[in-house]
Amino acid sequence: MWDYSEKVKEHFFQPRNAGVLEGANGVGDVGSISCGDALRLMLKVEPETDIILDAHFQTFGCGSAIASSSALTEMIKGKTLDEALKVSNQDIADYLDGLPPEKMHCSVMGREALQAAVANYRGEEWSDDHEEGALICKCFAIDAVMIEDTIRANNLTSVQDVTNYTKAGGGCSSCHEGIEEILVKVMAERGEDFKPGMPAQEEAKPAGMTNLQRIKKIEAVLESVRPQLKRDGGDIELLDVDGKTIYVSMTGACAGCQMEALTLQGIQQKLMEELKEFIKIVPTKAGALSRATCNP
Repeated sequence: MWDYSEKVKEHFFQPRNAGVLEGANGVGDVGSISCGDALRLMLKVEPETDIILDAHFQTFGCGSAIASSSALTEMIKGKTLDEALKVSNQDIADYLDGLPPEKMHCSVMGREALQAAVANYRGEEWSDDHEEGALICKCFAIDAVMIEDTIRANNLTSVQDVTNYTKAGGGCSSCHEGIEEILVKVMAERGEDFKPGMPAQEEAKPAGMTNLQRIKKIEAVLESVRPQLKRDGGDIELLDVDGKTIYVSMTGACAGCQMEALTLQGIQQKLMEELKEFIKIVPTKAGALSRATCNP
């Protein structure tokens, strides 16, 4: 597991300002549940002074996302809008005494939500629908503009850095070439040369972990959630592991359940935290996978 600071744990277990803010006059929504992280930031702003009187949040995500959102609301209360907009994602991480590199995207999401909420209050249009930049990472819906801005703001130098800060490239890995092209461009602006490292998949794998050890960790995570699934009349079976893709079969009442997608998202999050890498969990019928494997 990642080494979280005491402050991250504090803001996760006892988040500040969580829930709906009555009378909010600035609301920012970023992310999506389908991508694993979603955040709504609500502001109550004094019109005469532009001072943020109160800030609340609602989030769907991991512990770091909750802690980052909680920290952000505490940081911006009492500031003017312009002062609040100077808060960077690194400021959020520093407030929490640091975040694991793999979780820096949570602080970036908070920064985006703040920009969206301020724009909403001011009656301005704020959009992350890729109208300004080409969609680079389809797995997590990350566009070129966000990647460029994040590289510039945080002096990123590798594909793994970009994945840690934005999640782009953490799924199927097909966008790594596009991310490298953006790194070449942005790093050239600061007079640096991009030096490709080892593939992100290899960078992300914990040092010294064999494939067998990795599979055992995956099986251990599945075993930890199995009692809860069985209580509901279902189960989960590990079928195959292919790089960052983990194939599972949902059985019993879990197969085709309306909550299947959310259940798999929760399991995927547990697997990423245990393996310390971005992975993708794919529900597949055992027979279908066997036929696909046998076909030439």
